[in-house]
Amino acid sequence: MTPHRIPLARPDLGPAEVANVLDAINSGWISSLGAYIPRFETGLAAFCAARFGVAVMNGTAALHLALAAAGVGPDDEVVVPTLTFVATANAVRYCGARPVFVEADRTHWGLDVRDLEARVTDRTRAIVPVHLYGHPCDMDAVLAVARRRNLVVIEDAAEALGAEYRGRRVGALGHVGCFSFYGNKIITTGEGGMCLTDDPALRERLALLRDHGMDAKRRYWHEVVGFNYRMTNLQAAVGVAQVERLPQLVEARRRVAGWYAESLADLVRRRGLGLQPELPWAKNAFWLSSVLLPPDGAGAAEIVARLADAGVESRPFFHPMHTLPPYATGERFPVAEDLAARGVNLPSGYGLTRDAVERVARALAHALEA
Repeated sequence: MTPHRIPLARPDLGPAEVANVLDAINSGWISSLGAYIPRFETGLAAFCAARFGVAVMNGTAALHLALAAAGVGPDDEVVVPTLTFVATANAVRYCGARPVFVEADRTHWGLDVRDLEARVTDRTRAIVPVHLYGHPCDMDAVLAVARRRNLVVIEDAAEALGAEYRGRRVGALGHVGCFSFYGNKIITTGEGGMCLTDDPALRERLALLRDHGMDAKRRYWHEVVGFNYRMTNLQAAVGVAQVERLPQLVEARRRVAGWYAESLADLVRRRGLGLQPELPWAKNAFWLSSVLLPPDGAGAAEIVARLADAGVESRPFFHPMHTLPPYATGERFPVAEDLAARGVNLPSGYGLTRDAVERVARALAHALEA
């Protein structure tokens, strides 16, 4: 009998989410006005210790909105890690600016701050550190570069809600923090995103641009070109219920990562498998439990295919931005290229049992020895 397939991730939605959505439907406020939107914004901002939240339609919109609100435009440069999801670079291009790529740090997989300052020029306007797969960047070092060079810091925290840097939650460490609530993220609203900031002026600018640039005091008056990046009240209704359970949801992801550390210990010892890091100054949200394959065996694509044959869904790491046709630069980033070639994301969703984790570990061991 073929065992059931273990998915990469599933959302955790329950009675509270259903009740909130029904309440929103019954209220008649289902689009971009309604009580759940400010509740969601306030709740997530409070969780991250930020002053303001501005909810938007998805995480990519959050990044674009943050860059636009910070004044990034044509002829500007924005420094981003090459090892990230393509949305980070795309949002820079949406502004007419040029993404400038930075090498990955082998210890935590985020951007290498030693390479960062060398990439800053007179045209650089912002830095977008990405908390990759749930582990924070070294934000003190990033912010120090930003202060010296008078740059805006936009945190791409899409994969790291609940992660902590030196006891502070990510998303409230730079000028703006951006989150995604896609179906496989730490919390979900189906699609959705949010910008967090402590700056009242930035908050006003974010809210203005989110809603077509319409003057908040004069309906249908537009002095700037804005976007339709609003979140619906139905999405926010789900988000409010998710935020209420956020600490438990983060700990569930961390618990799964701990099971993997135990179940994969033999492969770490015998085969040189690399586990996802958690440096002393960080609390990893473990959005996805990730491993680095041994350097002398099959690559990520082959192992992902072998795991699929065993009924285990997994994912390779993102392709580095400098290797993609729209962003090809001819540069080499050896660390990012190596991580991308050997990185595999294992099933990490809610409802994953310890028995399932052990099954994944056995499947991975078999895949490495095939």
